[in-house]
Amino acid sequence: MKKSLLSIAVAGLLLTGCQTTSKQSNTEEANSNSAIVSQAVQTPLDFGSENITLEQAMADPDWISRSPESAFWGADSNTIYFNQKQVGNQLRDTFSINSQGTEQVALASLHEIGSNNATFSADGKYQAYTFQGNIFVKNLATKQIKQITRSSEKETIIQFMVSGELAFRVADTFFTVNVETGLTKELVKINEGNTPQGTQEPSTYIAKEQHKLIDYVALTHKNALDKEGRQAELKSQNKTIADKQIYIGEGNNLVEASISPSGDKLIVVVSKDNVFSQSTKKDMMPNYIGQDGNIVPVPARSRVADNKPVEVEVLYYDLKADTHKSISFDALPGFDEDVLADVKKENAAAIGESYTSKKEPRAIKMMRDWYWSQSPIQWNSNGDQVAMMFKAWDNKDRWIATLDFENGELEPQHRLHDKAWVNYAYNDFGWLNNEDALFFLSEESGYSHLYVKPIDGKAKQITSGKFVVSDPKLTRDNSKFFFKANVEHPGIYEIYSVDVNTKEKSAITDLNGMTDFVLSPDESKVLLKHSKIMMPTELYVADAKPNAQPKRLTNTVSDEFLNKKLIAPKIVAVPSSHTDEPIYAKVYYPADYKPGESGKKRKAIIFNHGAGYLQNSHMGWSVYFREFMFHSLLASEGYVVMDMDYRASKGYGRDWRTAIYRQMGTPEIQDLADGVKWMTQNANVDEGSVGTYGGSYGGFMTFMALFTQPELFQAGAALRPVTDWAYYNDPYTSNILNRPDVDPIAYRRSSPIYFAEGLNKPLLINAPMIDDNVFFQDVVRLVQRFIELEKENFETAIYPVEPHGFVQPSGWLDEYRRIYKLFKENL
Repeated sequence: MKKSLLSIAVAGLLLTGCQTTSKQSNTEEANSNSAIVSQAVQTPLDFGSENITLEQAMADPDWISRSPESAFWGADSNTIYFNQKQVGNQLRDTFSINSQGTEQVALASLHEIGSNNATFSADGKYQAYTFQGNIFVKNLATKQIKQITRSSEKETIIQFMVSGELAFRVADTFFTVNVETGLTKELVKINEGNTPQGTQEPSTYIAKEQHKLIDYVALTHKNALDKEGRQAELKSQNKTIADKQIYIGEGNNLVEASISPSGDKLIVVVSKDNVFSQSTKKDMMPNYIGQDGNIVPVPARSRVADNKPVEVEVLYYDLKADTHKSISFDALPGFDEDVLADVKKENAAAIGESYTSKKEPRAIKMMRDWYWSQSPIQWNSNGDQVAMMFKAWDNKDRWIATLDFENGELEPQHRLHDKAWVNYAYNDFGWLNNEDALFFLSEESGYSHLYVKPIDGKAKQITSGKFVVSDPKLTRDNSKFFFKANVEHPGIYEIYSVDVNTKEKSAITDLNGMTDFVLSPDESKVLLKHSKIMMPTELYVADAKPNAQPKRLTNTVSDEFLNKKLIAPKIVAVPSSHTDEPIYAKVYYPADYKPGESGKKRKAIIFNHGAGYLQNSHMGWSVYFREFMFHSLLASEGYVVMDMDYRASKGYGRDWRTAIYRQMGTPEIQDLADGVKWMTQNANVDEGSVGTYGGSYGGFMTFMALFTQPELFQAGAALRPVTDWAYYNDPYTSNILNRPDVDPIAYRRSSPIYFAEGLNKPLLINAPMIDDNVFFQDVVRLVQRFIELEKENFETAIYPVEPHGFVQPSGWLDEYRRIYKLFKENL
């Protein structure tokens, strides 16, 4: 048997149970000012004796761990497959783990293992999946695998039909295949443009006379009619021919299409504009280091200031009756409300004008969200009901509605309205199995929770509390959901199940970190992807029952990493001056720090995580692992380092998320000020020796802190930063600030470039030049503003080949050497 490149804890699934430490031993009750302080759960907290260097911290992360990726269950519910990065390149190898041990899957056998999006027939006889765009079907009883397609086309969206056949889509055509015989049938082909009219009778005077005078014209016309007639007769009398074609209309673009499991209904969503991109030739960025030595114009996404509302139309096709209807949005509650009336009045008053509110249809979209890949069209088991999710272009409403097929009208099932914006996360929804009832996630209570609603009844909330529910998975018998949630602590994510009828919630895991899961096909086990503050992600397996004892499957962390002397941060709850809830933050204490110490004051740094809507003060391995090591290095040199989940961060509910609505950079900087105050009172920090830094949204926050509260920090570094939100993308920015043509006040209030005159402390700006997220143009405009303001205390470092997320270790090292120097020289 081939051994994998990993170090496996113990071969097979019958592993010794991993040691878990109770939450009580990993959290300590602090005083009322700091609430809960949670330590990392690894023992010892400081791994080894070798000090981390900046060069090592910024090196290619292969040296830390090549953690398992894209793990999923095999069809037998006993084998687990996952990928692992090769050393020194971006290629991945695939491995399997089962009771026989662990081995690498040969490239020649990759088509046999299934996939993470495999589907099963209703009778449990078959598993179907795609590999390299081709379809394979596995007979679960005989283990035989049959290749259904073998082409250069990419087959997608496979689903088993009520008939037992397998449906799939190639480009804009839907097919079914009989998995026993292999016979493939075309169900329907979607075409752009108008329906062809066929041979038309002459209608103008000239045309009619032409047919009378010229025998050749009349004969050609007759032959065409004969040919069309014969083809129609052939199709009606010969059942071997399939030619179901639909045309979506001239000028329409296909957005979504979904066929029912019964094969007789089709939902098509079209738009006049390309909803996936409104980029133009002006949306370009130059790459100065091209492969051929020339400057390469790289296409870039459009800016929020340039985007316009995209109208979509929903079409319902009855494929048996060969009819179709356009579906009106009028039935959606609030479809014509002027939800931005107050905002429009405020902006009009600011320029001496008035605004009168009026009702008119709002632009409504139905498409896959930029954050969320689930289809917005969900069919029930037998295909006689469909549910669709719609969102308003102004981001204030999300609707779920079913469709009355006979009348072609929407039947509203749920409306989620938010005065700020409806979250782009937590939008899972679907049908209960073989029941006319829906399930969905909603933040209407203030936190993402699970609801069940009969289509003719009221919604019932299944989970409740001050925690966030995500990734719900329904069992086949509809008895319970499995889900991920941070019930015990905002930064601890475990796996739970809940009884649909009694609402009784049970903890499946108690691993005290960050845990994700995949339910096995037979629903008896969960594959766990678990990490801790000081330990990257590894795989575990557990029975899918309360208080299960997980067994560890992989151990990919290097001895070199374990030998480094790294300081584990503690998670503290910083009291807020502006909200009732505390601000959770990681704190790295100096290596020689003693609780309650006095005397010489400490220097300190606050790190601002990116994305805005991201959680970093949790008990799992951070995406900011380089920063984690950098902060450990700083702490070893006497700094106190804080990493805050400021307002806008993920994991703390709706109100924490929407606190920044129309005022980005205000609540967050208030929270940073509370962080500085906490460190001076609890960590012996000199308030005159604190710096700050961060990337992307964190770079934006660095600007806002130094520009609007210039005495709060003595120096700051802004990495790949946003300077003007009107130049950022539409899907993200329009949620928070509306759009510039509607709410220019919010953009001026929230964009650092308008506050540049406030800079009076040293500032470092690190800017990648081919940033595909925050454009280099952002930095260029701000630098010109600084020059015109005659500012002297800023420096700019450019990175010609780096994208938004730096790739080259040399780029990372140069960036952090500059940050390190900034703080050494100015704090």
